[in-house]
Amino acid sequence: MSDLHSIVKSLSTSPGVYQFLDSSNTIIYIGKAKNLKNRVSSYFNKVQFENRKTKLLVSKIVDIRTIKVDSEMDALLLENALVKKYQPKYNVQLKDDKTYPWICIKNEPFPRISTTRRVIKDGSKYFGPYPSVKIVRQIINLLIENFKIRNCSHDLTKAKLSQQELKNSVEYYIGNCKGCCQGEVSVDEYNERIKSVSRVLKGNVSGVIRELKQQMRTTSEKFLYEEAQQFKLKISALEKHQAKSAVVSASISNVDVFSIVDDEHHGYINYIKVIEGAINQSRMIEVKKKLNEDKIELLEKAIADVIQQSELSIKELILPFEINIPTTLKVTVPARGEKRELVAISQKNAFYYMKEKQRKEALKNPQVSADRILKTIQKDLRLKDIPFHMECFDNSNFQGSEPVAACVVFKNAKPSKKEYRHFNIKTVVGPDDFSSMEEVVFRRYKRLLEENQSLPQLIILDGGKGQLSSAVKSLKKLDLIGKVAVVSIAKKLEEIFFPGDKLPLFIDKKSESLKVIQQMRNEAHRFGIQHHRKRRIKGTLKSELTMIEGVGEKTMKLLIQQFSSIEQIKTKSISELASVVGKSKASAIYNYFLINKSI
Repeated sequence: MSDLHSIVKSLSTSPGVYQFLDSSNTIIYIGKAKNLKNRVSSYFNKVQFENRKTKLLVSKIVDIRTIKVDSEMDALLLENALVKKYQPKYNVQLKDDKTYPWICIKNEPFPRISTTRRVIKDGSKYFGPYPSVKIVRQIINLLIENFKIRNCSHDLTKAKLSQQELKNSVEYYIGNCKGCCQGEVSVDEYNERIKSVSRVLKGNVSGVIRELKQQMRTTSEKFLYEEAQQFKLKISALEKHQAKSAVVSASISNVDVFSIVDDEHHGYINYIKVIEGAINQSRMIEVKKKLNEDKIELLEKAIADVIQQSELSIKELILPFEINIPTTLKVTVPARGEKRELVAISQKNAFYYMKEKQRKEALKNPQVSADRILKTIQKDLRLKDIPFHMECFDNSNFQGSEPVAACVVFKNAKPSKKEYRHFNIKTVVGPDDFSSMEEVVFRRYKRLLEENQSLPQLIILDGGKGQLSSAVKSLKKLDLIGKVAVVSIAKKLEEIFFPGDKLPLFIDKKSESLKVIQQMRNEAHRFGIQHHRKRRIKGTLKSELTMIEGVGEKTMKLLIQQFSSIEQIKTKSISELASVVGKSKASAIYNYFLINKSI
């Protein structure tokens, strides 16, 4: 470690890239810095680290190498290039785009347009990546057809052309090629077409359309109507192609939009390129976390990757929050307006991508999905234990009559319906939800303790501070404070209350943890209401039928089984009633309801 400290002391204060090496001389981490000395020394001056992985990384460092550069931007790009080259163990991993197709304009005489999955630095121009090969082929066909770009494989170097041995291809005779092989098209004329093609691929379709319209007008003024018609067809094809792009706003031109969402292990970055008011390109970048990197770090890596890969110059970045990137780029963090809407579109794309990824993962391995949700609940509610076992309580009564409560049980974030429990309130008189909650919680966990059953890691109560305080009283009596976490959720604003805290916690409305808590609350409410209704119906029937002389519990059950409700019983004739309970009881029931009806 003394050697490392001496290395750190001798480091430059200029921007650059640093590399950490382990005992086997393998690069295990690469980072960038605005000030190399300050950044590297921060790893060795910390008493406590943000996470266990960072501590482990530092413990394995035996040597440090640095590369000085002129600017922070150079450091950003160099870091990205070196990470891709060496794949260090502790660096974030960006999903490789090699599976995505690109459009290539070859660096050769009379350049061809082709699709490729490999970007080779040979002077050729690359555009993309595109989401599918189908889209690439449609674009290439459009460009070849409208700009008469050759698609033959002939070597059109000056030496070959001078030999005059090349024959025109079939494409020439059907009108798709203008005869580059025979010198019928000059190099300058062909290169002008390639320039137009490049501009279309860069998204500047409007500029090309304006030029074509001017050429159409010029040819028509010269009475060259057939040529003017050809320009018109090109314009129509390009306008159709342009219409497929999502139009944003004519006032927003040449901007790059980034947004990010993340879960425990990955970051999902959406990148949108807007040129002349239209979304020209959209792609997803997936980043695997290694040292619990925050969103700022992940977004920096993704931006560096896009800058390095793209042939398109980035002038303005529109981001959801401020990040530490070189000031040579214009950065906008919009609070409102059209640019803010662009960020919202990008964030929505990233969010849906993450959810789809999680859905597919859940189908393959349900336990992975459950573990992720439970860890999210633990994080959001600041629990010391992962809540594998959760229980939720709700009270139900009608103006104080027939008070009941329900307890639903969730295990691994899923309902365990066999363990649901109903409670008839025994000690509370009148509509007192607080006392009812106190009774139910006490009865539930007293029984679990007596039977040596496992306790939940989290108790959820439907209600506010009052219900929470009542439950805490019962848990204190049972000496469970600190052993079992308890919270309450208020319906109006979905506030989460904790024992002893005056201010509630507000969880993101889109959070998986809040959705599970809401599901438990709704399930407890449904289960409790169901039990309460049964008790009310039973009580109503009992109060009416037991007032009839000769009708007891057994007779009442027979009538309910047969006719379902008291209203149906009232409509039946003596003979219909007699078929169930006999003539004498049928007559008594019929006469009772007849008399009461007439009163």
